[in-house]
Amino acid sequence: MEPTILYEDNNLLAINKPAGLVVHSDGKTKEPNLVDWLVLKYPEIKTVGEHGRDSEGKEVLRSGIVHRLDRDTSGVMLVAKTQEAFENLKSQFQNHEVEKTYHAFVLGEMKTEKGVIDRPIGRSSKDFRMWSAQRGARGELREAITEYKVLAKKDGYTFVEVKPKTGRTHQIRVHFKAINHSLVGDSLYAPTQENKLGFARTALHSYRVNFSGLDGQSHTITAPYPEDFSRAVALLQSV
Repeated sequence: MEPTILYEDNNLLAINKPAGLVVHSDGKTKEPNLVDWLVLKYPEIKTVGEHGRDSEGKEVLRSGIVHRLDRDTSGVMLVAKTQEAFENLKSQFQNHEVEKTYHAFVLGEMKTEKGVIDRPIGRSSKDFRMWSAQRGARGELREAITEYKVLAKKDGYTFVEVKPKTGRTHQIRVHFKAINHSLVGDSLYAPTQENKLGFARTALHSYRVNFSGLDGQSHTITAPYPEDFSRAVALLQSV
């Protein structure tokens, strides 16, 4: 489950994260993670960024990590190699200046070809692991906006391009569940739904990211599809 490097300069990396690889340790379980791979390959990254704490207060390395992808999500992810690059990218993410484009497969054939999901997200009242954009969400409700465009639909599934305008945890998964089109293969938000597209994980791929480097130059990085995505795209686009 090694990442591949899509772009690299003296200040940052753009990697293609494989599905199944967790970004950093939670301090509880021992398993391969992206941070371990980064530190082994780029020892100078170890002290870059902001380190976190686990539930017991022990430090958890988040070397170079500016943003995260869920374990099951594949695709492009940015990593800072220097503290200056980390602060620059962090600022862009906080100010919503990084444009992120995801591709996903959702359950059901969507009737509208494009739209905006504008629903605040809070904690789910059913499961501590889940978030919710529906009635009954608990705690602080935080603004969340997601744009989408239908790319293809067939046989009870829709292939969509998604641009989250905010960066809430599980935002895409939660928003599509809220409009009754949960992501295919999502074992947390749609555990009982049948999956005929062959996904063994949540069908979400971080396809493209646009950001500015320290020199002010704009960069657009695209991550090729993994095999399961290519196969599902072919199924939906076949005659």
